[in-house]
Amino acid sequence: MAMPKYALSTSYRFHCDPGHGWLQVDWSDLKNLGLNPTDFSRYSYRRGNQFYLEEDCDAPKFVAAYETAVGARPAFEEIHTNNNSFIRRLPPIHNLTTAELLGLKAK
Repeated sequence: MAMPKYALSTSYRFHCDPGHGWLQVDWSDLKNLGLNPTDFSRYSYRRGNQFYLEEDCDAPKFVAAYETAVGARPAFEEIHTNNNSFIRRLPPIHNLTTAELLGLKAK
């Protein structure tokens, strides 16, 4: 098993509602894997340093990078709601301003 040179979470929350799902990932884990907000689709969202990666394309991209770095899949905790998830009301990743992107890169 490969060991990364940085600390990564070992488990992540997977939020889902009746229509879709998103993997919650902290900015530090994205950064440590060499991923940036611009690597993901407009269907992923952000609140503060928490990114919610849509389940079809963006979450698998993160999981593949994680597996390459760690040599194993992370654990997932599913959080389900029967209503629309709060994530649907968050701003898309692509709505980040240049200042916000630069602020994230500095952290």
